[in-house]
Amino acid sequence: MKYLGFTLDDIKNRLVLLDTPEDVAVALEEQAKAVREKITSLSDVLQAIEKLRLETMQMKTVDFKRHSDIVVNLQMKNQFYGLIKHFDDQVLDQIRNRFNMESGTAIMNTMCKLCDKSEELQNKERPSESEEGQILAKEWWDMVMKFTDGDMSLLPSLMKLAESKDGENDNWSAKWKTLRPYLEKALEIYFTNLNDNPFEEPEQ
Repeated sequence: MKYLGFTLDDIKNRLVLLDTPEDVAVALEEQAKAVREKITSLSDVLQAIEKLRLETMQMKTVDFKRHSDIVVNLQMKNQFYGLIKHFDDQVLDQIRNRFNMESGTAIMNTMCKLCDKSEELQNKERPSESEEGQILAKEWWDMVMKFTDGDMSLLPSLMKLAESKDGENDNWSAKWKTLRPYLEKALEIYFTNLNDNPFEEPEQ
């Protein structure tokens, strides 16, 4: 019985009290269910180990804080993992300090929806300066401001993310490479119309 995964307490206080084959069969089925759940859990752990190993080799450094972020995202089966892994420490600290799972997922959903909207406008050949393009630019900038809480010091880190060459073969990098020129042009026009470009140094 121990070989089948039953504990000594199970054997002493439960199994020896069973009287019929049906009772034993029920106990075995319950144990089988518990074993299947363990197999599923261990399979998930094995996948996480393999992915973390690959990510560690790509990072080419030892950073247990980032390793921990990767494991947490894998554990939650976070659909935004492909994007989050490109963030640097400053942006990751912003996520850790400002967002919980619910609010963090919400803003990532917003980002993905705006990326899809940008892709749709490009496919429809709507210019960046069109009304739709400028609405997209405003929505994108509002999302950035919500993410940063107005902290302009985070903009260089976000731009570094946008310029990252790491993992160009992953889905996020490939998609961003296509969307970035359209969004950058739309934002440039948007800031020009506002007569306020947050990426430019103020005149002395």
